[in-house]
Amino acid sequence: MYHWVLTGFACLQGLVFQGAAVAAEPYPSRPIRLVLSVGTGGVGDITMRLFAQQMSKTMAQQIVVDNRPSAGGVAAAMAVINANPDGYTLLQAGNAAAISSSLFKKLPFDVMKDFIPVSTTGIFQMAVIATPQSGFNSLADMIAFAKKNPRKLNVGTINVGSTQFLAVELFKSMAGIDVQTIPFKSNTALITSLRAGELPVSFELLGPVLAQIKSNSLKALAVASDRRFAGLPEVPTVAEAGLAGYNVSSWTGFSVPARTPAVIVERLAKEAASAAAVAEVRQTLQEIGIEARATTPDETRKLMASEIVRWRQVIEQAKIERQ
Repeated sequence: MYHWVLTGFACLQGLVFQGAAVAAEPYPSRPIRLVLSVGTGGVGDITMRLFAQQMSKTMAQQIVVDNRPSAGGVAAAMAVINANPDGYTLLQAGNAAAISSSLFKKLPFDVMKDFIPVSTTGIFQMAVIATPQSGFNSLADMIAFAKKNPRKLNVGTINVGSTQFLAVELFKSMAGIDVQTIPFKSNTALITSLRAGELPVSFELLGPVLAQIKSNSLKALAVASDRRFAGLPEVPTVAEAGLAGYNVSSWTGFSVPARTPAVIVERLAKEAASAAAVAEVRQTLQEIGIEARATTPDETRKLMASEIVRWRQVIEQAKIERQ
């Protein structure tokens, strides 16, 4: 009997030591998967891949990107929501997720309850763009024309429910103007219409139009965020140009499944901050209209929560039908 007790104790002790060894396994000890809610080639994809590449170097483990685009980011979220909360499966999450939470009647996940926001990675600067044919040399010119000519100014954006579309709706409300919002199916279609002189003004991310602005074929009247864009330091913000309090930008970052240990969340956030500070990363993103910016988990959570509330109010005020 004594022999069996000793043997059982030895086995139990072995299991405890084995469990401790597993628990003490350094993180990360194998590749990490980063699931994106966007397709390849866009600004969100480029930003996340650049961060993944830089973080792979400092973490000494590859971060493998897995693109799963779908309406509302459902495909990407569902690929992550049931993953082990061990830091080896990450989800791209940003402004699009905040909008989806308010735009869709029902989603099979809750962005605030089912995931832990970790960090932002990039801020996509948006600008009010005018064509040379428009005759607008400032934001004040555009607002003055719109006030004198209700519903006679066409303002282009991409599809209904996008950050660009909602940015126009918010602008109309705050400026007290009534303009026609014209949504296009893609950035390419929108820019083609602008360059052909068919559309006088648009709200668009800087990335797709930065080259045209620098070549003077299009004019940036103002950037929509709360700070000037380093790549176009001479362009004022909308607030500086006369509409105080206006501040809109799109952003991306990443989250992890709920119940992921805090130590892993903090480690990932620190790695993101380190990547955002790399000069090459900052310069590469700046050249396509993006500001590299990392935030703490608490800051990211507060940002996501506030954006959900904000865009819900804009959607309701603009009477945009929920999908």
